[in-house]
Amino acid sequence: MQDPICPLCLRPIPADAKQSHHHLIPRLKGGKGGPTVLLHQICHNEIHATFTETELAREFNTIEALRSHERIAKFIAWITKRPATFHSRTPGPRRKR
Repeated sequence: MQDPICPLCLRPIPADAKQSHHHLIPRLKGGKGGPTVLLHQICHNEIHATFTETELAREFNTIEALRSHERIAKFIAWITKRPATFHSRTPGPRRKR
């Protein structure tokens, strides 16, 4: 069985990689029970370090919108050079809800 692919960075997500589900519309903004995507944990952390919950709900509620943001695009270019199991702390605080 093949590993799932992270829709943000397009790298495989091996079973031993840190991973989590991202609600495309934040739960606190009406996304409870809504669509989720499986991401590497580091990719998920970068999304929440970049955007507020309101920004995610209003503007960045699709993978395409997330990938088109300048900071996320730079992150993707950086992370694709790392192994699929790579994880590190995301610098800076998580954005406010």
